[in-house]
Amino acid sequence: MTRSRASVVLGVTGGIAAYKSAEIVRAMVQAGASVQVMMTAAATRFISPLTLGVLSGRPVIADLWDAASGAVDHIELARRTDVLAIAPATADILAKLANGIADDVLSTYALAHRGEVVVAPAMNSWMWSHEATVANIETLRSRGTLIVEPGTGDLACGDVGPGRLAAPDAIVAAVLAAAGRSRSLAGRSLVVTAGPTREPIDPVRFLSNRSSGRMGFAIAREAARRGAEVTLVTGPVSLTAPSGVRLVRVERAAEMRDAVVEALPSAHALVMAAAPADFVAAAPAHRKLKRAAGLPEILLALAPDILEEVRKLRTPAQVVVAFAAETENLLANARKKLFDKGADLLVANDVSGPGSPFESDMNEVAILAASEETRGPGGLAEEFIPRSTKTIVAGRILDRVAHILEKRCPESPRSPAENR
Repeated sequence: MTRSRASVVLGVTGGIAAYKSAEIVRAMVQAGASVQVMMTAAATRFISPLTLGVLSGRPVIADLWDAASGAVDHIELARRTDVLAIAPATADILAKLANGIADDVLSTYALAHRGEVVVAPAMNSWMWSHEATVANIETLRSRGTLIVEPGTGDLACGDVGPGRLAAPDAIVAAVLAAAGRSRSLAGRSLVVTAGPTREPIDPVRFLSNRSSGRMGFAIAREAARRGAEVTLVTGPVSLTAPSGVRLVRVERAAEMRDAVVEALPSAHALVMAAAPADFVAAAPAHRKLKRAAGLPEILLALAPDILEEVRKLRTPAQVVVAFAAETENLLANARKKLFDKGADLLVANDVSGPGSPFESDMNEVAILAASEETRGPGGLAEEFIPRSTKTIVAGRILDRVAHILEKRCPESPRSPAENR
């Protein structure tokens, strides 16, 4: 097994499968991971904290308040942990995670954790198929949680069906893979753009578009989770700034251009998820246009082409990801934009029809690579991501960015400005 330097918090909850957590801890430690076990009160009735403490090499945390049980500062622990893994995960902990309930040490820690989350459910088949559990699983998936699906077989209650804890080696593999993603952008600097711009016609009216900024914010949030230093340049949106991200608010396309150009020299990658205006009013009125004056004549001019300016300024080591929102001939138009703008990757989505990603948390995209070097680990020139949450799409895009950066800058990363 490949050696790992992952830092893992393993949550163990109260189900008969808790005895398998000993095997999971042993395998992760043998793989080189640093493992801190947390147990719910119910879990301690199935397996001894002493057993898991001996296997992990550190005291088990089993009580939020009792120092004798290993209580720690959960915020500080969250800062240095790559992955929160919960195996087995009962229906109870799934409900708490999905709804933000923090009433014990594990659920409280989960709210502070900002790295990858891996959950391996185990429960009776009827509980697994209950609509509340199904909804909680979908909520967790939408936030980027990796679910290690339970197997089908003999259950402790005597039933036969789905709900059996996945094999420990499969759980360990998922945790170590998630740890790799968690650190995949550590030491990297990313600039992400998001949202629309507003181009004034007069002091109260403007030209804009339907971009909500959710895709760009999801990318910025996920990049920060993976250890990147992130600058998020955003047009006017109604979204909460992601934690740990430097936010630069702009209004017009020219302002977005200036912010990107300023941040670019120190960035390893630029992800242009924003939808800046293509056209602006050539001469905005200084006073409100009056209806009584009749139809105004508004002359349009081209807005700054941010990607074209980036093409002239970027270094060969920098990764540039462009976006294309199309209503027809999706792939043909996307390929043309990819090569016209000199980007490494282009994320294309169809914004027509009822499945439009505007004002939605869902998206369906194609990722196009410009060259052999920028293809993903599977070597695909075109990768299609079916309708998924924007968090999941963001993760897939950043997998590709990290893969390219590892090829171009495999050593300890320095800023492109230092390499000039």
